[in-house]
Amino acid sequence: MAVVYAVGVGPGDPELLTRKAERILRSVDVICAPTGAAEGGSYALSIVEEFIDRSRQEVLIQLFPMVKDQQGLDPFWEEAADQVAQRIAAGKDVAFVTIGDPFLYSTYLYIHRIFLAKYPEIKIEVVPGISSILASSAISGLPLGLGAERIAILPATYEKDELKRTLEDFDTVVLMKVNRVFDSVYAALKELGREKSGVFVRRVGSAEEEVHHDLESLVGQKLDYLSMLIVRKNPL
Repeated sequence: MAVVYAVGVGPGDPELLTRKAERILRSVDVICAPTGAAEGGSYALSIVEEFIDRSRQEVLIQLFPMVKDQQGLDPFWEEAADQVAQRIAAGKDVAFVTIGDPFLYSTYLYIHRIFLAKYPEIKIEVVPGISSILASSAISGLPLGLGAERIAILPATYEKDELKRTLEDFDTVVLMKVNRVFDSVYAALKELGREKSGVFVRRVGSAEEEVHHDLESLVGQKLDYLSMLIVRKNPL
């Protein structure tokens, strides 16, 4: 029976793919890759391009609009799931590539729930990937947790008071896709006297990778969507 593989391709460096991910990408009949804009490319696909043979494998680009309000986007996810189901019905193995890990804030999760509800007969195998959180911690030299320390991971939308409570309650806080709210986050850090305890990482693992410890220099700047901020309460 054909299989859908949800393949985590890591944060940007092809060398951070697992051996299992590479094996599956080389062997499947179809590669599905998400894009956030109809005319845009797929970042996940660009990471794995060297492992794909387009002469014998189909590459299917699927549109997943990247907007804050997810209302009304069900048709995009339904269509993507249907396209995959058609190829599975034809006996073709399909790999859906996603940045980082498939089960951590990934694009794949939008269609995973449709597979479970609409196509329960489809066999799904999830191939874990290295998260940008782990890669950013490593490249910046800022450990995530030690001993009994507590770690919080927050998505891009958070209220200032909630953020301040989280910064006070947890030893390490990871703020995902912080680009649009960076200035307000920095203001909260400054109020807590923590503005020098974090690191900002952009497009980790790629040729455009940047690491900034001077957070104040980023205030008022247009920041990359693929970015995060890691804040530690105490140094090692």
